[in-house]
Amino acid sequence: MSFVKYRYLIFGILGAAYILVFFHRLAPALVAVDMMRDLKTGGALMGILASAYFYPYALMQIPAGLLSDSWGPRRSVALFFIFAAAGSIVLGFAQSVGVAIVARIIVGLGVATVFVPTLKILTNWFEPEKFVRMTGLLMSLGGVGAYTAATPLALLSDALGWRGSMIVIGGFTCGIALAVWWLVKDTPQELGFPPLRWTMTPDNVGNKIGLLSGIGLVLKTPMFWPMAICTFLGASVSLSFSGLWGGPFLMHVYGMSRAQTGAVLSAMAVGLIAGAPVMSWLSNRVLRSRKKVLIINYFFGLCLFIPLAFFTSGFPVAMLYVWCFSYSFMMSGMAVVGYSSVKDLYPVTISGTATGILNIFPFAGAALGQPLIGWYLDQAGSVGGQYSADAYSTAFKICLIPLFGALVASLLVKETYPKESTISNL
Repeated sequence: MSFVKYRYLIFGILGAAYILVFFHRLAPALVAVDMMRDLKTGGALMGILASAYFYPYALMQIPAGLLSDSWGPRRSVALFFIFAAAGSIVLGFAQSVGVAIVARIIVGLGVATVFVPTLKILTNWFEPEKFVRMTGLLMSLGGVGAYTAATPLALLSDALGWRGSMIVIGGFTCGIALAVWWLVKDTPQELGFPPLRWTMTPDNVGNKIGLLSGIGLVLKTPMFWPMAICTFLGASVSLSFSGLWGGPFLMHVYGMSRAQTGAVLSAMAVGLIAGAPVMSWLSNRVLRSRKKVLIINYFFGLCLFIPLAFFTSGFPVAMLYVWCFSYSFMMSGMAVVGYSSVKDLYPVTISGTATGILNIFPFAGAALGQPLIGWYLDQAGSVGGQYSADAYSTAFKICLIPLFGALVASLLVKETYPKESTISNL
């Protein structure tokens, strides 16, 4: 197989893994009501259960970067993905909320070493001018994963129940882990291909940076922190809605069935699928800027969340589809441009460490946001296990604060778009 064909095969396998990362991340939003009933839990504990994925995910990002830079990205993805498969299967059999929380922790641990190692592998197989495009495509595949956690999961749950669905997906996760182990290669040299020229420059060869030195270099860089704050605050809202409370909100306030809820939340997946490559194109071809795209993203994300907060129960159903698509479309640039921007700040030898450290922040935000929203909803009280439109409205108004903070932080991000770019050669 030729070099070009094989690198796209690698991308396809890792992309399939990333689809499952998003599925596991967002699946609770659709089955939350059923899980709360079966496990006999309230909103706060359900928030902890769903966010249990994010705690190990966030904590593993520095180790994931270090493992990627030292042990090897292929091994990291394949072996940890086995944990994700096991966690999903255990979740399907869980009879108590305690076991379910442990299962979600195992899932989060298992999928934590996919994104950063994947970026490391793409760094080795794709030229810099193609890297942003491939990152955009990877984000789009994340959108496919979000879609599978909506309508397809609704159909699967109707057929097998939420427990059977988790067990089946655990089997798929194990299959992808085996494909990564056997087919993915860390570098072209492993298959006898020459390395890409850019990975052999003086800045990238012969100047090894120690693990602790790499962490210190990232954390001591002032330009790193505005991006970290952006992702923390933005994800605390976005992942709390799409990953958990969007589903109960639609069921409780609009009386939707699981299938209808899945259809509406699918619009968020479509928005991510469409938005990721558009934001990449906007950054590379139109604005020629990373920073401007981020500012646009957070500005429109805030503007879109305002009507949801103040007119929570007043949306026509058709507008809910439009809102979900538009919000996800605009916020998709947070990952596509943000990670590319941070990668541009550091040598390739610590690119895994840098992106791993950044990747802590969005999931730390989600780990905080999901249970806090659940706690507030419990304080507001429920009737027949359902929260009121007023309770959701107040929760969404509170969400405007971190979104505004993310917008302010985006104004402080340093531009990293290269002055002499070869992106026009795409």
